[in-house]
Amino acid sequence: MKIAIGSDHAGFYLKEDIKKYLEEKNIKVVDKGPESADRVDYPDYGHAVGHEVIDNNLDYGIVICGSGIGISIAANKVKGIRAALVSEPYSAKLARRHNNANVIAMGARLIGLDMAKEIVDAFLNEDFEGGRHINRVEKIEEE
Repeated sequence: MKIAIGSDHAGFYLKEDIKKYLEEKNIKVVDKGPESADRVDYPDYGHAVGHEVIDNNLDYGIVICGSGIGISIAANKVKGIRAALVSEPYSAKLARRHNNANVIAMGARLIGLDMAKEIVDAFLNEDFEGGRHINRVEKIEEE
């Protein structure tokens, strides 16, 4: 499995912790930045993760900013990305199961590391259910 990860300055430390957590699980992580907690613009990193997932056929992406809102909007601007803002494990499971999300967004100011780990595990351990959800997901790509 290969996952792209990126954040803004508010999400930098959580990004670093999640990256380490994934690497400890022998998951390959492509860090799209930033390299420090210095102020940056979240769209740059949301776009970078989205393009990494799509252009290099990665399995998933994780994006983090203060609330998760801005960076999820930015990631969703990349054609083919279905980024879901999640704040607990159940929404992460549903994002995969019903929406075939390929990127999750989290708010570093809203959740701690333990919750972030639970969210990541829930997301990665869930499969797309297909069935009645396929047509809906395909409609997203029509625009």
